[in-house]
Amino acid sequence: MKSPILKLRRALAVGITAGMLLSSSNAIAAEQVVLKYKILREKISVQELTRLTETGTPSPALATYLKLAGKSPEDIRQPLTQVVKVNPRLLDRVLNSWAGNAVLDQISPAIHTPSNQANRQALRAALTLSASPDGKLTLMEVLQNYPTQEVEVEGDRLVGAYRQLSRLSDRLENLLNRGRFF
Repeated sequence: MKSPILKLRRALAVGITAGMLLSSSNAIAAEQVVLKYKILREKISVQELTRLTETGTPSPALATYLKLAGKSPEDIRQPLTQVVKVNPRLLDRVLNSWAGNAVLDQISPAIHTPSNQANRQALRAALTLSASPDGKLTLMEVLQNYPTQEVEVEGDRLVGAYRQLSRLSDRLENLLNRGRFF
């Protein structure tokens, strides 16, 4: 059983984070994605990437970049659109634990801030926001909800990031089924 002080600290931390994210009508959300494959790097808008995930057709600039990287549009579209079902409340609880920090550290090499600082916090916020409305999330939603104007994506690591989220979802489902929570 958690002490009342720990519960209060956790509630306060969640409240402050949520307040920071939701307090402004101009909430920060990623507008640009720096898509990187090996030494190649291209800045594209989140809208352009969203269009690719929805239609399967890249813009001419993105098509050229993917061709230079030796990738097909489906190579990036597939991991961005895979749905992960997750209980939003349990996800929030787990992501604020030591085990959640480990998972965030495994995903952040694929999706991270331009400065490569505060990756855990940014990714935690993006995952929680993505899962909260419907109990599902995709990596595309995570990018759309990333709390910085720009987010860097290591293209070759996207499949691994999806797998980490899928494993986390499976573990959370097992915890729910056994009635065990953090």
